[in-house]
Amino acid sequence: MSISHAEQVGELHKSSTLKVVEVAKAYLTLTKPRIAILLLFTAFAAMIVAAQGIPTLRQMVLGLVGLGLSAGGAAAINMWYDRDIDAVMTRTAKRPLPSGVVSPGQALTFGLLLGVASVVLLATTVNWLAAILSGAGYVYYAVIYTMLLKRRTPQNIVIGGGAGAFPPLVGWAVVTGHLSLMAVLMFVVIFLWTPSHFWGLALYKNEDYTRAGVPMMPVAKGSRSTKRQMVAYAVLLLAASLALTPVMRAEILYTVLAGIFGLGFLLVNIRLLSEPDDEHRWSKRTFFASLLYLPAMFTVMAICALA
Repeated sequence: MSISHAEQVGELHKSSTLKVVEVAKAYLTLTKPRIAILLLFTAFAAMIVAAQGIPTLRQMVLGLVGLGLSAGGAAAINMWYDRDIDAVMTRTAKRPLPSGVVSPGQALTFGLLLGVASVVLLATTVNWLAAILSGAGYVYYAVIYTMLLKRRTPQNIVIGGGAGAFPPLVGWAVVTGHLSLMAVLMFVVIFLWTPSHFWGLALYKNEDYTRAGVPMMPVAKGSRSTKRQMVAYAVLLLAASLALTPVMRAEILYTVLAGIFGLGFLLVNIRLLSEPDDEHRWSKRTFFASLLYLPAMFTVMAICALA
């Protein structure tokens, strides 16, 4: 049975629409949206703490859009540069570049444009400090971590963890136009959270990183050393979170909740240390606990600044 001209046109239109949707999803994936949402949330919480209340709608929209462009652009550069190792790792093999949906040139251009747009938007509508900090976070992740550290040292995620800690600085600068010790402490909280978060993932994805030749801590130093370091960072994280108490209006509530969350996260890391190195149940639990800990802590910061 022959296909009518109208049916052929309809099929072509349907195919074209599906292709556009596929490409749009690929570009969104390049920005690592789940990570970006977490980064933006920490920036928003920092805005609330800085304002000791709800920031203006203009500050929220322009600040978060500007930071989102920076985070998304840096993620795209990361995927562009890491396309070779992404292709051999199970968890990343279906990303837009290894799968061929987006070309390397397109990903690079996209990432650069988002980074420039972030700085221009924040500089012209918010303030230069927010723009500079957003740009610094972009360079830190795209260049310092991705290009200079990731493939060269097992301390890559420790030093590179500073990239993910920039959003509270940007959020604070958006509201106040300057930085303070409390903004720096919020930076430190994320910085100290990063090793347990990322190494938890690296422990149970160790074969992937070994195959790709990336010297993550479990690959370079082994599971036992990695787990000991995770406990140490969890202790420092608890101390850093409690150091934020003086800026909170509800100091007692903050101290209690920060203590509970921090001790709980520390106990998860200690339990991981006791697990045999050939098992991965607690490495997965530690990773997922880290995904709960950070938004919970920044929610507490925001609530106690508003109280």
